[in-house]
Amino acid sequence: MTTAREIMTPDTTCIGADDSVLAAAKKMTELGVGALPICGTDEKLKGMLTDRDIVVKVLGEGKDPAQVKAGELAQGEAVTIGADDDAEEILRTMSRRKVRRLPVIDGHTLVGIVAQADVARALPDPNVGDLLEALST
Repeated sequence: MTTAREIMTPDTTCIGADDSVLAAAKKMTELGVGALPICGTDEKLKGMLTDRDIVVKVLGEGKDPAQVKAGELAQGEAVTIGADDDAEEILRTMSRRKVRRLPVIDGHTLVGIVAQADVARALPDPNVGDLLEALST
């Protein structure tokens, strides 16, 4: 069975919890991504920051992205997947938690991200269809 480690995008770049949302947006632009993991000074994952978070929770509320810290947008415990968890667990977690990206953890270390597109490329069509349906409702 396919594991998260096999389909993830490795070498993920974090944004620091104390970095501004503006810095995060610039980093997203530079990397060509729509989300970044938020890491604390202890290098532990604090959450995920998406381009949608920036638009809705910062710009849409009239806040200054240069003043808002990325860590302020981390909500509760981050939803993650283990590096050696299988594809079925990835699908279950994404569907149940309604997330399109899962940080991949090996022990306590962030090693990559599995995105919806990674799943679509790696798994058979019926499984992907079920995931897309779950995320769309």
